[in-house]
Amino acid sequence: MSISTTVKAIQDIMRIDEGVDGDAQRISQLTWMLFLKIFDDREMEAELFEDDYISAMPEGLRWRDWAANDEGMTGETLLDFVNTKLFKSLKNLDLSTSNNPKSRILKEAFEDGFNFMKNGTLIRQVINKINEIDFNNSQDKHLFGEIYEKILKDLQNAGNAGEYYTPRAVTQFMVNMIKPQLGERILDPACGTGGFLTCALNHLRKQVKTVEEREKLSHLIMGVEKKPLPHLLCITNLLLHEIDAPKVGRDNTLANPLRNYQPSDKVEVILTNPPFGGKEEDGIEGGFPKAYQTKETADLFLVLIIHLLEVGRRGGIVLPDGTLFGEGVKTRIKEKLLSECNLHTIVRLPNGVFNPYTSIKTNLLFFTKGESTKNIWFYEHPYPPGYKSYSKTKPIKIEEFAAEKAWWNNREENEFAWCVSIEEIKANGYNLDIKNPYQ
Repeated sequence: MSISTTVKAIQDIMRIDEGVDGDAQRISQLTWMLFLKIFDDREMEAELFEDDYISAMPEGLRWRDWAANDEGMTGETLLDFVNTKLFKSLKNLDLSTSNNPKSRILKEAFEDGFNFMKNGTLIRQVINKINEIDFNNSQDKHLFGEIYEKILKDLQNAGNAGEYYTPRAVTQFMVNMIKPQLGERILDPACGTGGFLTCALNHLRKQVKTVEEREKLSHLIMGVEKKPLPHLLCITNLLLHEIDAPKVGRDNTLANPLRNYQPSDKVEVILTNPPFGGKEEDGIEGGFPKAYQTKETADLFLVLIIHLLEVGRRGGIVLPDGTLFGEGVKTRIKEKLLSECNLHTIVRLPNGVFNPYTSIKTNLLFFTKGESTKNIWFYEHPYPPGYKSYSKTKPIKIEEFAAEKAWWNNREENEFAWCVSIEEIKANGYNLDIKNPYQ
């Protein structure tokens, strides 16, 4: 049975349960259950290699303790255990008595979690389906990638994934161009389900040559996500990528005033696709210098990223067209970016890259902090032959970026690429929405 079929079978069981209403709740239910199974599988693997391994999970709450036996508790007994023992204990974990970083992960994962299912017999049926997958088996471990993609597609269909889904081709291209190096700390301050983090992790893994270097990886990948479902998906994904204590916090990065960040908080690489079109709640903008105060989420993230990058280090960010041509505070933010960073490249993506949840045109900005911008290269990404737009069935593919990659280190103007001087940009009021002169 394929993974897609298994996930569909699980969701069909959930549809019978009167407590689960709609795709979003089914996905949330499946995610916390998968997380607990994967968490336990990873702990079992750790126990094989560490004689003195101590579980972060409270006694009796490990998946193997209550879920692994297909003939184990069911019905009202199981429902009562999940609601009054499992969730209650994990939500109320006392972090002051534990030095285990996995305890924080467990608490954050369940703080806003909820068991939607009301039928303990159906919960048992779902558990038994999940037990068919062995996440310590290398083949099944890779299959989680399929589950993850299936969940993301279902989230898209549920209509609420636009703010935490970036097409794989886009994350891959940006990581390829930023080229993170082993030893560099990589941050995504709006990490969603972890697309940039896992892609960067895979990139770094190719550089690993020793056990010590492999162990360093878990300290290099960092993220923050404020919404519970994408946060849990991100943690689960990183666990499967053998990061046993992911450094991914549940928080709104923008809520921490800039003045509170210490030099030790600065990083070498930032890769992110912050939510665009969103507004922050009252008071958040007060943590930023007055000249850059705005409620627009994407604009505040750009200011934050400039602040958090170390001098001489690299950033890559996805931004909507509105940031490029916007005036007022947006102009001051762009002036800050161009004076404090070398914004060397803007890749302009066509309509439809983020279909089906938004038709807003987007741009990929690449910059290095610590030197001002002299010239900006623009590259207009074309549709493949025969395409008029992208869609769910025809998404953007990594192979399409071959032209940009070939041009990147040997830049010349052509029908898709052009260069604009900082003098021209200043004269134009810092408007970066510059059309292709060759089209």
